[in-house]
Amino acid sequence: MGGNNLILWYRRPASEWVEALPVGNGSLGGMVFGGAKRERIQLNEDTLWSGHPYDPNDREAAEHLGEVRRLVSAGSYPEAQRLVEEHMLGPWTASYQAMGDLGLSLDAEGEAAGYRRELDLNDAVCRTGFALDGVRHTRETFASAPDQVIVVRLAADSPGKVSVTARLSSLLRYRTEAGENGVFVLRGQAPSHVEPFHAASDEPIRYEENKGNRFEIWLRAVSEGGSVHVDDDGIRVTGADAVTFLLAAATSFNGFDKDPYAEGKDPAILCLTRLARATAFTYEELLARHRADYRALFGRVAFELAAPGLAELPTDERLEAARAGRSDEPLAALFFQFGRYLLIASSRPGTQPATLQGIWNDRLRPPWACNYTVNINTQMNYWPAETTNLAECHAPLFDLLEELRTTGRETARIHYRAGGWVCHHATDLWRIATPSGGPSKGPASWAFWPMGGAWLCGHLWEHYRFGGDESFLRERAYPIMREAALFFLDWLVEDGEGYLTTNPSTSPENTFRMPDGRKAAVSLASTMDNSLLRELFANCIEASSVLGIDAELRGKLEAARSRLRPLAVGRHGQLREWFEDFEEAEPGHRHMAHLYGLHPGAEIDRHRHPKLAEACRVSIERRLLHEKEDAIGWCFAWLISLFARLEEPDRAHHYLVKLLRNPFPNLFNAHRHPKLTFYPLTVEANFGATAGIAELLLQSHAGELRLLPALPKQWPEGRIRGLRARGGFAVGLEWSGGALLRAEIESFGGRPCRIRSAAPLRVRSASGGEVDVTSPPEEPNVCEFATEAGRVYTIVPAQPR
Repeated sequence: MGGNNLILWYRRPASEWVEALPVGNGSLGGMVFGGAKRERIQLNEDTLWSGHPYDPNDREAAEHLGEVRRLVSAGSYPEAQRLVEEHMLGPWTASYQAMGDLGLSLDAEGEAAGYRRELDLNDAVCRTGFALDGVRHTRETFASAPDQVIVVRLAADSPGKVSVTARLSSLLRYRTEAGENGVFVLRGQAPSHVEPFHAASDEPIRYEENKGNRFEIWLRAVSEGGSVHVDDDGIRVTGADAVTFLLAAATSFNGFDKDPYAEGKDPAILCLTRLARATAFTYEELLARHRADYRALFGRVAFELAAPGLAELPTDERLEAARAGRSDEPLAALFFQFGRYLLIASSRPGTQPATLQGIWNDRLRPPWACNYTVNINTQMNYWPAETTNLAECHAPLFDLLEELRTTGRETARIHYRAGGWVCHHATDLWRIATPSGGPSKGPASWAFWPMGGAWLCGHLWEHYRFGGDESFLRERAYPIMREAALFFLDWLVEDGEGYLTTNPSTSPENTFRMPDGRKAAVSLASTMDNSLLRELFANCIEASSVLGIDAELRGKLEAARSRLRPLAVGRHGQLREWFEDFEEAEPGHRHMAHLYGLHPGAEIDRHRHPKLAEACRVSIERRLLHEKEDAIGWCFAWLISLFARLEEPDRAHHYLVKLLRNPFPNLFNAHRHPKLTFYPLTVEANFGATAGIAELLLQSHAGELRLLPALPKQWPEGRIRGLRARGGFAVGLEWSGGALLRAEIESFGGRPCRIRSAAPLRVRSASGGEVDVTSPPEEPNVCEFATEAGRVYTIVPAQPR
């Protein structure tokens, strides 16, 4: 089945869901268990959520804002928090739903021998192989984006030895029947309401007549030899040489603002169309179309580490070896590419964005509703999109923002009597924009955070910075960013000291201790709020200037930005998290919200702001003094990038290793948390680690390319190609002995290129001629040169080694 460089492989089938292997085409996902005689593929479709459009806004919330602000201004923070929690929160989000299962039962004797299952990241195909009674059976599974089906092929090395029964089932309400033209159909209904998994309820899952998403799964068997029989129980294939199952699925979802029951699409028509199209191709043609589509994305980046590893071991055994302390540096390269694979599999143009679990979920009440948690998790999902050359996969997030602009306008108007649009800490398929507290009115530390839109808008600007597409900026990005900024112009209030402040304000999920010992989460002008607003306002100012529009608004934003509270250093030498130098109630808290300006933002740069960078380092050190043994994987992923920005490769590598000791056997991140009785799967750490590894090798946040800025000493030799940098560049790097050997930089926009490296550099054009470079006298390791669009430039050390 090929080499192990980019393959996850195992000697036994998955015994539970977190051992199964994921396939996906952006909208349709499967978790492949790889059983020999009994195969299970758990299915998901990205628009199958509970609920329907409704108005979650609270008409009385705005009546309490003035009093909350008065209490905050008076320093009565616990009292202000109680008022927020009692009167200014909204409902919990809808829940992403498990769609169903495809079960395959082989009619064969004996125990499986010579078993192996794998996920090949080179072609996005799951393969299972084993022998039964002397016959070698193989199974291949993939989710095709060009043909919008999951394809499962069973074959044997002896004629007529494939006899199998296929069935469909679901945890949701459903029925099955034999359809026309040899199709087996499951028709089901999603609940109209699902309580979150952490909420006690007498009726946690509620179905109502004529409400909720309808869905269908259609299955067809294309047999080579033998016979096929379809009835209301399933599909029976007998005596075939091979059989290819084609599975299509769809829901009645027709937009975030349309009732999926009364105004929904007909899922039967969608399934019929997709199956008819896919059936027109042979298996070989379906596989070739899938590979070409997938490799056009995945193949852009190649990453090799020339270091000893354990690729000869199955993936689950590699992870166990890593937990036991054995060195396996190439595992980082596999994990990096697995993150890229997951983004391709869960987020494609025209699909929904990746949720907390991508598109894979086996529950009706999944952890945190398997929603879009936008106080870091959703954003972290998309950190690698631009840097690792998957910009197209960013598109679903932009669609979500466009739709949130609609619902968020109503929330801004009703909850705060403000213009523009707002989003809080979580949203869902129906684009809820209100604070999320649910019936239990959760603590304001996470439930009240009107800054989600500001952070999400940063992704629009990043897409423009990497690609330089001015039409995208004009038509998509700037209108969304502009309206978000308008909300915050209305939201900011004067504090009596000349500053404009966010009031009430929280620092996501954290709490502070007041001088009298009481704890609170609500105050004013948290550091993260100010960093987000400085960034949003600056991006809008630059965008309006580039586009030559909105001069009056530009002036207002410049004036407001100048009156935000500046970053401050606390009495411990740390970057202050709140407007006062409060003590943290939980010193080892997992969120690093106040360090946003270091990463993913660019407000704090080690080379330009050394004192603030040092304050960030002290903040991290103080947190890590109280680090919990069962800390959460995504925290480690963020620390990789934070230490990369501080150019501390040893510390970054330490947290990469900790993260690589954390996953489930299928490499999905295990969300380990002391308050949970089980460890749910979440994928933001997978994506965050992929972005963090890229950050170790290439940075471009400060208006310059930094080559190998935080290269771990454990990676003395390696190469990577296809990374993207802001300013419109693609970058390839090769290094040896821990130092740069050569870099290749392709310019897409013809902009000047400024590079910082550990040693002076020379630049050559594609023809081999020297390119004129300039270097500031005080920074000999910085060089700048003009580029032409479409040209490739070779960078080498000025002094050959």
